[in-house]
Amino acid sequence: MSKPIKGSFTLPGESGYEALTLELAERWGADVIRDSDGTQLSDEIINAGYGIYSTICIIRDHNEWASRNQDKLQQCFLITNPKVAVQDYVSFYLMEDFFAEQFKVNDSKEAFKYWQVFDRTTGEEVPRGQWNYERESGHVVITGIVPWHKYTVSFMAYRIWEEISMYNHTTNHWDKEHLMQIDPIYSETQTYLLDWMEDWCQQHQETTVVRFTSLFYNFAWIWGSDERNRHLFSDWGSYDFTVSSRALDLFAQKYGYSLLAEDFVNGGKYQVTHMPADQRKLDWMAFINDFVIEFGKKLIDIVHNHGKLAYVFYDDSWVGMEPYNDRFQEFGFDGMIKCVFSGYEARMCSGVNVDTHEIRLHPYLFPVGLGGLPTFKEGGDPTLDAKKYWINIRRALLREPIDRIGLGGYLHLVEPYPDFCDYIEKIANEFREIKELHHAGKPYQIKTKVAVLHSWGKLRSWTLSGHFHETVMHDLIHVNEALSGLPVEVRFIDFEDIRQGVLQHIDVVINAGSAGSAWSGGEHWNDHQCVDQLTKWVYEGGTFIGINQPSAVEGYDSFFRMAHVLGVDEDTGARVVHGKWTYETRDEHGLLPEGARITPKHNVYLTDGTAAVVDETDGMITLSAHDFGKGKGIYLPSFEFSWENTRLLLNLIRFAGQESQESQETKYITDNLFTECTYYPESKILVVINNSDQVQTTTIDTEYGKHSVELDPYDTKITHIGLIKSV
Repeated sequence: MSKPIKGSFTLPGESGYEALTLELAERWGADVIRDSDGTQLSDEIINAGYGIYSTICIIRDHNEWASRNQDKLQQCFLITNPKVAVQDYVSFYLMEDFFAEQFKVNDSKEAFKYWQVFDRTTGEEVPRGQWNYERESGHVVITGIVPWHKYTVSFMAYRIWEEISMYNHTTNHWDKEHLMQIDPIYSETQTYLLDWMEDWCQQHQETTVVRFTSLFYNFAWIWGSDERNRHLFSDWGSYDFTVSSRALDLFAQKYGYSLLAEDFVNGGKYQVTHMPADQRKLDWMAFINDFVIEFGKKLIDIVHNHGKLAYVFYDDSWVGMEPYNDRFQEFGFDGMIKCVFSGYEARMCSGVNVDTHEIRLHPYLFPVGLGGLPTFKEGGDPTLDAKKYWINIRRALLREPIDRIGLGGYLHLVEPYPDFCDYIEKIANEFREIKELHHAGKPYQIKTKVAVLHSWGKLRSWTLSGHFHETVMHDLIHVNEALSGLPVEVRFIDFEDIRQGVLQHIDVVINAGSAGSAWSGGEHWNDHQCVDQLTKWVYEGGTFIGINQPSAVEGYDSFFRMAHVLGVDEDTGARVVHGKWTYETRDEHGLLPEGARITPKHNVYLTDGTAAVVDETDGMITLSAHDFGKGKGIYLPSFEFSWENTRLLLNLIRFAGQESQESQETKYITDNLFTECTYYPESKILVVINNSDQVQTTTIDTEYGKHSVELDPYDTKITHIGLIKSV
């Protein structure tokens, strides 16, 4: 590595730890100091010559006003657990299943009209004349019903403890006032917040960047009354926490129809991001986005009028400010900050259309991590955590640039961990050097262009609905993570894009997910036009990679709509007595790296025996390839991120480009799958990284000949290959 440089680093400062703050600011090359939730910056820190980020969560820290205006608190719909009626009536205590410190029943006249009771056995709504709400006891009693049927009550509730503060509070065992969140959908709240923002800017002359965390509405995070199942529901892409009687009334005025509780609770499943959205949900999302953009811009304009920059933290209260929405630029944000655990999250941040892209590294400076395991406390190893996060993030940063990095949390926690401080210093210098590499031009990519197809398309580029550790059950998030560091151009498309002719610009389409999910596509596969266009595209030379239950939908001659292209299908039970094609496995193109592991799926079979089975496990197909015209279909029953499987995915993408001899092209691909490289043609710089905790040796075929390098665990080596002798 070359001589370290300064800058592009945001340090969390802490009043009472001025010496530590300024010492680490110097060591880590910080040019900005920020406050974190629960901390303040002293005058000594503020006046030390650094840029100052001030963190605001615009909808909390207003308890005095919120206490006087509790009808302006944020709300949501909740649904009781179903009860089986054993006689002709049944009684529900509404708050029985929910965390009483988070929710309070909203039984106002305005909210009550949206409540609903359902017979879940028949799926029919119970008429209002058959149920009664007893306000003093908090019970709903349903009468005149059918014994042995299941019933639920859906009601509106105020959220009386802001969820992110609630998590921070309980995690860190704070002993202080619970923070409430207020809803700007009300005109009175808007007036208050505009005045507050103006006053805040006048009182914070030292602030150079206002860090919005984030805007108005949290992702859905419903806590339960029983500690054995505290987190009842969590979805980082959900709009379930944007509801209020005021918003529902305005929606009905604008769209000409009303939404009710069932449109949100969805029988207890809620409107999860992992399922394709119906038109009612899409209308609600558009309605909320329109409002958040309109009012959010007013706050950002105030910040700009005071000569300050406005950055937004993507996580937390981000709902309604979709960064890949075509209208996102209307906010006028100067930068985006994203907390990242993985490569695909870094790519998501880098692709947003703002001037400054910043990622917040992990581990967060908390005693414990999000999963509850120790970090900066006995039993924790924050340095090892940092290394594991960094190796996933680093490969993505080599592909697309990020402008800044930083940390969050409580800086004093690092004092007993000098090795952690040393490693962050190393990361900071390494990041700055990687950032400089992008200034000379884009890195080398193979010619094959890849598109990921799902029902959300561009709107949810590089994400599903949460961090990597929260969505590990979804094949697609693992695909995204593998793609984030590969030398390929990646875009995210939906089915309307196919109808609009996007396939002419794409070589490989990846469709990965469970049947019925947003990621597989669900009912979108009923569109024969999309199936026809994909079929024609493959026949003329494209490659369709299907994973798990790609293109799956019931009602046709095959479960996979693209079975004719893939050469395989899944038997859902109808073919249990049908004959099965025998096959021999062969990997004539060397697609499967040693150590690659694909979990098989039962009941996947060859449709006509023409697909080549590359690999199998216990008689179950784990990789197949099928020629279809000039193109091909490739099938994997699953995909889990690992270095071996990442190399497998690269091999499949290169195999798809074999018409251009790309599969035979080996330049700028390491021969050791635990290592990767990135080449910057304009500057002739080659970066080689070791993704493992072992010493690795690798050789890269370059335009200057073969280049060999030995790397220490997790190491990075940057070389000007035009100035070295090849082997």
